[in-house]
Amino acid sequence: MYFLGIDIGTSSVKVSIVEASSQQKICSTQYPAVEAPIYSPQPNWAEQDPLDWWSYFKQALSKANATGLYDPKQITAIGIAYQMHGLVVVDKDQQVLRNAIIWCDSRAVALGNKAFEEIGKEFNLNHHLNSPGNFTASKLAWVKANEPEIYHKIDKIMLPGDFIAMKLSGSISTSISALSEGVFWDFQQNELSTTLMDYYGFDSKLIPSVLPVFAEHGQIKKAVAEELGLSSTVTINYKAGDQPNNALSLNVLQPGEVAATAGTSGVIYGVSDQLIADRESRVNTFAHVNYREDAIRTGVLLCINGTGIMNSWGRKLLGKDLSYDRINAMAATSPIGSKGLQVVPFGNGAERMLNNQLVGASISSIDLNRHETSDILRAIQEGIAFAFRYGLDIMRENGLYPQMIRAGHANLFMSPVFRDSFVGATNVPVEVYDHDGSVGAALGAGIGSGYYSDLTEAFRSLKPVYTVEPQYVEQYEENYQQWKEILEIKINSK
Repeated sequence: MYFLGIDIGTSSVKVSIVEASSQQKICSTQYPAVEAPIYSPQPNWAEQDPLDWWSYFKQALSKANATGLYDPKQITAIGIAYQMHGLVVVDKDQQVLRNAIIWCDSRAVALGNKAFEEIGKEFNLNHHLNSPGNFTASKLAWVKANEPEIYHKIDKIMLPGDFIAMKLSGSISTSISALSEGVFWDFQQNELSTTLMDYYGFDSKLIPSVLPVFAEHGQIKKAVAEELGLSSTVTINYKAGDQPNNALSLNVLQPGEVAATAGTSGVIYGVSDQLIADRESRVNTFAHVNYREDAIRTGVLLCINGTGIMNSWGRKLLGKDLSYDRINAMAATSPIGSKGLQVVPFGNGAERMLNNQLVGASISSIDLNRHETSDILRAIQEGIAFAFRYGLDIMRENGLYPQMIRAGHANLFMSPVFRDSFVGATNVPVEVYDHDGSVGAALGAGIGSGYYSDLTEAFRSLKPVYTVEPQYVEQYEENYQQWKEILEIKINSK
């Protein structure tokens, strides 16, 4: 028996097949091999075609099936993880009405900020735990205000993972966790926020059926099963945003446990048993995958838009023909501090932890006689690590003091320079695991299907591959303070 995990990322779609009893990954594939396009028809806009995600998934699964390492007919359950905060809109025939407005799109910031003030700061923080900011609800408000001909055709709104589930099964559903990440959920009333819906003038019929995260979200359509080589009895038993799902994949489920990722964006995600709200909405709080009204489990999320995409930009500019392994090796030849070079990586839309400011990316203190490609590559990874440190200090202001952070051996955490810079700058050890979002989604499917009796059983075989301890903390601290001065000059100039 096998479980299929799907991870709808910004750069690609990844699938993993996990054997149920051993909990071992049989294979993983992804598509496309290079970064998927992001369409930006205007400055600070970011869109993707949901049908591209569907095509990428089918091609990734075809590659996995072609390995011959398992019988696709023995897959019994599907779990889906997805890029958070996106907006997909479909009509009554389940046809996509426009490109998805994805997480790093900044067009709705002004609408969200206005709602924060007019609904009331205290109400928003107490009931939604966040400002409407740049989240899904505000993106929908932008469509309503600017594309009324499209808005009036909308039958249902969805997040990216809901769309893939719809394509598989024909069913459309959501969850409390998903609604909270769109800032549609009222935590005090434990229901869809009528205040926000009324403020924006949204009809509640736009919201799909609300189901638990771990539940049956539909059975695969017969025609789709035949096309994909799967059994027609396969069910979708789990859906979650990529960061709650990443935390699940690392068994970060209880208060005080913390996970981190550094893909296209970067995230530190800590679990709390409190309804935490940052007074400035620099970090955000959503319902975790195991949230219940009688057992609160929230995920306090620090998101940095400009992380892996900054590293990718550096590769395209300086070494597009080189592998990331080679890029990492080159960066390692530069000393700690990159010979004084400093990179601020915030060039991928408004940064929530900087109060939704568009600070932009920059390279500072360039010495044309000293600095080489390796120094720039290292400064990029150190600058990303310093951005994590800046955000972690905000989380500490909100009462989260991680003693250990868990991360998957993926993306930037595969770079020794980044790992050492991250733990040196934050002074927090990191446990690294050979798990990723698609594996976590597969195990989530096992939980939702009832194969695993509880969340603990699903992760009984999970063990860290290695641990990175902080070194050269004083040296990283000195460099961080210099980086922070540059950032604050940029912030104050806006």
